[in-house]
This record gives sequence, structure tokens and C-alpha cells, in this order.
Amino acid sequence: MIEEYLQIIQNWFSIDNVLFEFLGQKVSCLECLCTLTGLLCVFLAVKGKVANFWVGYIYNILLFLMFYQLRLYSSMLLQPISLGINFFGHYRWTHPKDYEKDHKSQLKVTVFNNGERAVVVAVILIFMFVWGYVLSRVDMWFPSLFTYKASQPYFDAFILGTILMAQYLSAQKKLDCWGCWMVANVSNIILLRRNGLGIMPLVYAAYVILAIGGFLTWLKMYRKQHYLEMRKRVEEKWAKEKID
Repeated sequence: MIEEYLQIIQNWFSIDNVLFEFLGQKVSCLECLCTLTGLLCVFLAVKGKVANFWVGYIYNILLFLMFYQLRLYSSMLLQPISLGINFFGHYRWTHPKDYEKDHKSQLKVTVFNNGERAVVVAVILIFMFVWGYVLSRVDMWFPSLFTYKASQPYFDAFILGTILMAQYLSAQKKLDCWGCWMVANVSNIILLRRNGLGIMPLVYAAYVILAIGGFLTWLKMYRKQHYLEMRKRVEEKWAKEKID
């Protein structure tokens, strides 16, 4: 009986469990679930809602199953790491230090300078070359785990590095995270179309739009916080001058 239930679950979450065809591409139930949870997760993040992390946990698990079956090993291995970053971000957003709090006592939005942005780009490129090299040989080193050669290892590695950086910056509530998300999402559209997915590339196109909305929303939050901090300093200065 247990084996029958496990087989049903396995079939349900198989990319061969096709629900319909879209633009000549077969769309599985698993891809649809990834679509729904992914869109909801990003929408909540754009709004600055902590609930995005809870949805993100489910999204990571579903993506792991899908990418494993597609032999996109870099994207697959991203999910456990992403899960860890989600836990970190969940804690950071809900437990900011006193000087990191905004007017709602949540982690406030901050911004990198140009030097810090250059470091971010350098880290992503170094990661791409190192991890891409590993991916290109993972089927030879671990043939029992990875039966087939990795698909587009360096491009996959670039996307992985960009997503990891975007997630880390999101966990720190850096406005710059949305730039990384836009680059990662456009790259994912190209990668997933090349690997035969029909719906997910459109989902990532929606992510690009949401990333633009997220940037504008967080920019507004940042400017409001900056204004409130400036007004507070002015009020404190006036109060001090009255005392003197």
C-alpha cells in the first residue's frame, strides 16, 4: 500500500506527467506548481511581506525535483543552498538590529555604492568559471549520481551565481538585489526555452516585470526611510538647540 502511494506521488511530480501543451511545449503538473508558488513568492517579496519566505520553502523543494529531472544540476543544487538563504533572510527581516530598523521596526532597505557593486559582479563571474568547470565534469566524477552530461554548464553556473547573489542581497534587503534578479530571470528564460519548457520561461518573463515593480517599490521605501531619518535628525538638532 505504501509503495503504491509513493508511486502515485512520484508519477504526480514527474515532468512526464503532462497536463497540456503550450506553444508546442509539453507542460507538466510539476511545472504548473512551480509556476504558481514562484509567482506568489516573488509577489510577496515585492510587497515586502515576510510570508514570501514561507512560500519560498515550498518553491525550493518543487524546483529541486524539476531541475533534477531536466539534468540542470547547477540549478538543482541551488535549491538546498537557496533554502538555507531563505532561513537566513527570514531571520534577518524579522530580527533586525536597532540601527537597521525602519519606521515599522522591520529591516530597512539599504543601497550599495559603486565599489560594492563592482565586487558583486566580480564574485558572480569568478563563481561562473569555477562552478562551470565543476559542472562540465560532474558526470565523470560522480557517474552514479549524474548519469548524463550537464546541460550548458557555464551558462547554468552564471545563472546560479547571479541567483545566489540576488537571494543574499534580498535577505539583507539591499535595493541592488532587483538588478541581480532581472539579469538572472532574463538568463533563465533563455536557458529554459533551450531545454524544452513551455510555461516556466513565461513565468520568468513575469518575474522580470515583478522585479521592476520590486525595484520601484523598494526604492520608494528607501526614500521614505531616508526622509524620516533626516527629519528625525533635524528634530533632534532643534531640540538640542532649544535646551542649549
